[in-house]
Amino acid sequence: MKDELYYLDETCLGELYHFDLYQDLAEDTAVYPDRGDNIYYPALGLAGEAGEVCEKIKKIMRDQKGHLTKENAEELVKELGDVLWYVANLACEINSTLSNVAETNLRKLKDRKDRGVLKGSGDNR
Repeated sequence: MKDELYYLDETCLGELYHFDLYQDLAEDTAVYPDRGDNIYYPALGLAGEAGEVCEKIKKIMRDQKGHLTKENAEELVKELGDVLWYVANLACEINSTLSNVAETNLRKLKDRKDRGVLKGSGDNR
């Protein structure tokens, strides 16, 4: 993976539509109360699944002295998939696409990099 954020041009950004395909497929499997008008369910699910990712990593640190096995990585991929599912459905709830979320994030990070403020804290640095 590259350290630099380059290729942030329209050609590259156009490839983000793959996120939207995933989002459409994830939305087809979404079953929860008041779907379409419920930011709470996917937001809380996202927090829970992110917690499960952290729990697995904590146990790798505790039980395996931080050594990541192939099996650990496979389990983490499953949990990260659950995180992605909730992100996709939360984006649906706020009438956004995953490609918009991804593009907005990349533009924000590129702007921070260009201004030399990638490190540090604060949302609006």
